[in-house]
This record gives sequence, structure tokens and C-alpha cells, in this order.
Amino acid sequence: MIHQMGLYGEYFNSIKEGKKKVEVRLNDEKRRKIKVGDTIEFIKVPEQDETMQVEVIDLNIYATFQAMYEDIPFQELDCEDWTIQEMVDGTYEIYSPEQEKECGTLAITIKYLNR
Repeated sequence: MIHQMGLYGEYFNSIKEGKKKVEVRLNDEKRRKIKVGDTIEFIKVPEQDETMQVEVIDLNIYATFQAMYEDIPFQELDCEDWTIQEMVDGTYEIYSPEQEKECGTLAITIKYLNR
């Protein structure tokens, strides 16, 4: 199955360069349909002028982004220079604490497919 998701340019490029191996999302209804072995097609936003496909290698659900960031090595997220607080604050610019509480969080381990 192929899932489509938007992804900001810096993260898009980080995956393409092989640096970012884990994509962080809210574990909402759309994300709960993702299974290991599925393909995700990322669309570079806001330009929407480029796409890439990745294979889902693993899925890990966490109650909070804080718990996720305490568990996953930062190099897997291409964020070695960040603190956990900076990671959480940055994520809250995209998702609200209310959404996090309602849905939980999802770490998607991916492999870039050179196509």
C-alpha cells in the first residue's frame, strides 16, 4: 500500500541524503493505516515539485513526543545538535499537545528507495 504525506524541504532532503531514518508523526487515524512493508510517498512542501518513496521498516508508538525523543538516538532523526526540549518544542509547532494527548505519537523507521 502507498501512503502520501507532505514533508518540509529540509527533512525531505535529509531523508534523500540518507541522514534521517525515522519520520515523526502524530499517531492519528491516517497514520494508523500504515504497516511495515508499506511505501510512503513524500511530497516536498510547500513547493510540491518533488516526490520520493520510502519503505516502512518499523513502527513504534509512544504516548508522547518526549518519550519518543528519549528513546530514539538523535542521529536517526538527523538532529544530533538538538536538545530533547528543542525537539519537543519544535514538534509542538506542528502538532498541539492536545493532539498528542488524543492520538499518541508514531516513529516511522524508513528506508529511502532510489527510484
